[in-house]
Amino acid sequence: MIVVIAEIEVVEGQRDAFLAEFRKVMPLVHAEQGCIEYGPTLDVPTDIPVQQPLRPLVVTIVEKWASVDALKAHLVAQHMQDYRPRVKDFVKGVKLRILGPT
Repeated sequence: MIVVIAEIEVVEGQRDAFLAEFRKVMPLVHAEQGCIEYGPTLDVPTDIPVQQPLRPLVVTIVEKWASVDALKAHLVAQHMQDYRPRVKDFVKGVKLRILGPT
């Protein structure tokens, strides 16, 4: 299994619009072969001292895939190709981390 952490920096004022489009594609992704988990998260304010500063313009997508091949198939799936143009005006940047077990 691999874990993907995708940090999506959104345009100010467009986070809700981005999340609305993201939630539309989620059921299609969940149905993909090898998808274990796929969902958006937001920074949560706490009083934990080591927490990094909150990022109101970042949506963090947490993904778990059965394999790198499953992730690669996801990236080229037709519903993802259709989704990207719908969110391009909402997104300023993307950072991706792909992690594996030790």
